[in-house]
Amino acid sequence: MLQTLSIRNLAVVESVDVHFYPGFHVLTGETGAGKSIIIDALGLVAGGRGSADLIRYGCDKAEIEALFELQLSHPVWAALENIGVSANDEEHLVIRRELTAQGKSTSRINGQLVNLSMLREIGDLLVNIHGQHEHQSLLRPDRHLHLLDTYGEAVIGPIKKAYQEQYSAFVKVEKELRELQDSSKKAYQMLDLYRFQLEEISAASLKSGEDEWLSEERVKLSHSEKMMDSVSDSYDILYGNQGLGAVSSAVSRLQDVVKYDEKGLKPVLEQLQSAYYQLEDAAFQLRDYRDQVEFNPERLQEVEERLDLIATLRRKYGESVDQIMSYYDSILKESSVLENKDERLEQLLQQRDGMLQGLSVAAIALSEVRKKCAGDLASQVESELKDLHMERTSLEVRLELLEDARGFEIGGHKVRLTKQGMDNAEFMISPNPGEPLRPLSKIASGGELSRMMLAIKSIFARHDRIPVLIFDEVDTGVSGRAAQSIAEKLYKLSSSCQVFSITHLPQVACMADHQYLIEKNIEEGRTMTRVESLNHQGRTEELARMLGGVEITDKTLHHAQDMLKLAEERKAVKSAPA
Repeated sequence: MLQTLSIRNLAVVESVDVHFYPGFHVLTGETGAGKSIIIDALGLVAGGRGSADLIRYGCDKAEIEALFELQLSHPVWAALENIGVSANDEEHLVIRRELTAQGKSTSRINGQLVNLSMLREIGDLLVNIHGQHEHQSLLRPDRHLHLLDTYGEAVIGPIKKAYQEQYSAFVKVEKELRELQDSSKKAYQMLDLYRFQLEEISAASLKSGEDEWLSEERVKLSHSEKMMDSVSDSYDILYGNQGLGAVSSAVSRLQDVVKYDEKGLKPVLEQLQSAYYQLEDAAFQLRDYRDQVEFNPERLQEVEERLDLIATLRRKYGESVDQIMSYYDSILKESSVLENKDERLEQLLQQRDGMLQGLSVAAIALSEVRKKCAGDLASQVESELKDLHMERTSLEVRLELLEDARGFEIGGHKVRLTKQGMDNAEFMISPNPGEPLRPLSKIASGGELSRMMLAIKSIFARHDRIPVLIFDEVDTGVSGRAAQSIAEKLYKLSSSCQVFSITHLPQVACMADHQYLIEKNIEEGRTMTRVESLNHQGRTEELARMLGGVEITDKTLHHAQDMLKLAEERKAVKSAPA
């Protein structure tokens, strides 16, 4: 359950710390006092979207912190482990959310940072908020199948998962088949183009890196005559008297006198000797290079033509010979696919038909289990509605096939298969005996919708194990006996989870185990909202205000006392062992 909620600088709330207990809680107060801010705070704790607009004017940030006490077996502990949050199931669970004026949000679970999706995953296991207008979703038939699948998750879930896995594989094959069929004309055009390109590239007999070494060869051939002259002159200079001869003469002269001053002349002599050998080696290399220089106009012409051919191919297929060859490999594979298109089409058709047969069986199995759950859900909702003074109401969760003239043949029907199966669900209702079942969206009043949603929430609460259930004015549009029945249903529901309700109805407020007054005051020119846990006297006065309006009289106080006393008697009866 939720033990403590702390709010700082959220909307008109400056600072509030509220303690909660097991059972049924109501939040009451004048319209506009800020009751919904408590719900907004819990929504933020559960991973709802935050906004800088929620921060109290003039403040840098808003802070919300909630402390939960949960059973050791609650699924939230396993969920925390799955997302990598260390949590001791023997301790409390603390969730903290901060919103900054810059629009940033920070979330922590037991002090560890988590992102919003992780917080929402955990929040979905802790808090379920039923807003003022959520019952309007009952008017949308497209939501009814989701409600049915949620109710029957234990039995529908595994079958639905298996169906959706087959459906995803089927859609993938169907997409490839459709693309292949739609591209027939274009495919033959591409095949002709690929054949031409393959022949053109193949005829060139390209070699990897050929463009690079041919370019180098062209440079040499283009300047071979000049290179021959320069290399020959260099060799002659080195090997003549001005080169090696001069160095040799210098070495001979130094050798004659080095003995007179070895310390001063020997290093210079050794340098000259080394230079002589290096120059001699360089001269021999120049001679060898000169002998290899080729002046060949015919070869130059061949290289130029080859490079022109490669340039033409580069403009079409790639920036280098290697890229051209890579393109060749890719279109070779593509052409192979296109040449075998008919064979691939036949393979895909056979694969699609085989998968469709298995998918149809899975869809039928999903539909059958839904039919069983639909009957169970309708019976349970009718039972819950009896407690809400709608005992004459008949309900049917009607399942119909998604028929489509262009769909697949299943059991003599043309059916459209979707990711959700082949079913369409709609809640049908007859509020009075003798009246035919009609769509819920056609005949239900606001009060009936509120009670329908409460009935469904009561059923789901027994299945999903969410510890905190919040109703924001679920009693809108009801009064009298209907309001009393909603109050008793909320109280009964609180035996399996912690229930919170914002209400303006005294019939609902008096059935609560705990009542909180939300008040808005002006202090030092600023609007301030405070939350007060009411004792018995405070509850009596608040109920009197709810009964009589602004002015509290002895008569309304007496009426409020009677309501609280009667509520305690009703709760005693409801809590008594069967």
